[in-house]
Amino acid sequence: MEEQKKLPNFLISVKLKYVKLGYHYLISNAMYLILIPLLGVSLAHLSTFSINDLIQLYENHKFNYVSMILCPSLIVFLATLFFMSRPRDVYLVDLACYKPPQNLSATKEAFVEGSKLTKAFTDENILFQKKILERSGLGQKTYFPPSVRFFPPNPCMDEARKEAEEVMFGAIDEVLEKTGVNAKDIGILVVNCGMFSPTPSLSAMIVNHYKLRENVLSYNLGGMGCSAGVISIDQVKHLLQVHPNSYALVVTTENITLNWYMGNNKSMLVTNCLFRMGGAAILLSNKPSDRRRAKYQLVHTVRTHKGADDKSYGCVFQEEDDTKRIGVSLSKDLMAVAGEALKTNITTLGPLVLPMSEQLLFFATLIARKIFKMKIKPYIPNFKLAFEHFCIHSGGKAVLDEIEKNLELNEWYMEPSRMTLYRFGNTSSSSLWYELTYTEAKGRIKKGDRIWQIAFGSGFKCNSAVWKALKTINPSKEKNPWIDEIHDFPVHVPKVAKLN
Repeated sequence: MEEQKKLPNFLISVKLKYVKLGYHYLISNAMYLILIPLLGVSLAHLSTFSINDLIQLYENHKFNYVSMILCPSLIVFLATLFFMSRPRDVYLVDLACYKPPQNLSATKEAFVEGSKLTKAFTDENILFQKKILERSGLGQKTYFPPSVRFFPPNPCMDEARKEAEEVMFGAIDEVLEKTGVNAKDIGILVVNCGMFSPTPSLSAMIVNHYKLRENVLSYNLGGMGCSAGVISIDQVKHLLQVHPNSYALVVTTENITLNWYMGNNKSMLVTNCLFRMGGAAILLSNKPSDRRRAKYQLVHTVRTHKGADDKSYGCVFQEEDDTKRIGVSLSKDLMAVAGEALKTNITTLGPLVLPMSEQLLFFATLIARKIFKMKIKPYIPNFKLAFEHFCIHSGGKAVLDEIEKNLELNEWYMEPSRMTLYRFGNTSSSSLWYELTYTEAKGRIKKGDRIWQIAFGSGFKCNSAVWKALKTINPSKEKNPWIDEIHDFPVHVPKVAKLN
């Protein structure tokens, strides 16, 4: 009897699914459905003209020299104006993510044992870190710099520079090798690292090491958090609009050495448990000749900054604890702030990427709730109709769980983000690129696919980048940090209760 009662509900849900699918195709192809009948009527009407009618029409207009000259001239002028004013296309030629040597990896047990050996933490806080690790979504092979990985820890400026050089040069060497581009051909360099800003800057470190040309446009972004990678892409996009035929190199990383917290403030200890060593280098171009070999084309960037709100501004904050030790505290409001920032960001992004069918449903629901005061749930647009792949900043398991719920994504869409968190931890602004290379290694990127990168960072910021695949990626020809072990993924990450 229970099965008979459930059957009608199942049939109703199936019917609603296909009704919505039919509605989506109807709205998406409305232009064709209108134009094709009009074209048919026009052709049918034209077929009624006789040869004499056409000759008469020609005779009536053949001496109108002004029209004959002005019309083509106007068309040429408008076409020239269009091509001169349209933005330059920005291509992602290739990218590389740094994979540290195996001796820098550490298990969760090794992390806890190292924390005990430092004698900097109370027994209560060692237990607290252990619980955080168990609930973090991180695996047993994440990487630490030597200054933290080996005992005794040695967090000094010299070690921080070594970590930065190892990560940045490793990623840049690989991307230059993959693309065959000479370092001296790079005209634009943008480097972002939130927590390490030495003098000379990290960008100057790269200019010196690779002997870049004297007129290179070099920028160093600091203190902008985990969303700075998308900010760097957005900055390069604007620079490539005014510098034709240029290569731009984006280097995105974070530095662990000088930002390892050695105190006992629990809100600051969380970052020790989540952040790990990593970085990426991305080569972009606006040269039309690079389109045929580039992997992706940049479609949109949307930046959202909620820093005007005090709660948003203070939810990720670098400060001193009661003992004057510096750390980054994470507020309990972080998830709520991230949700509000995401909502604001997709409100801007949605009209740019969503099909008209989804926009109409969202608008109709908004009118019903705001004007007619109907008590119905806000309509959540189906972003799976706009994107084939999602790269969501792997800041932590709770962040990914919240976005999975809010955007109504299934495990397949969340897999690149969850596996990146599991294998590499939170690598800050570079996490999006580990996620993209995971998707490539799985052989999922097909020509024409659309990718949405979503990044969150202190400030508080939520930034998006939308890419379109220009080719089908063959994983057997790829070199990235996942290739040698991609057959081991995905792995099951058990769900655990929230920490009290």
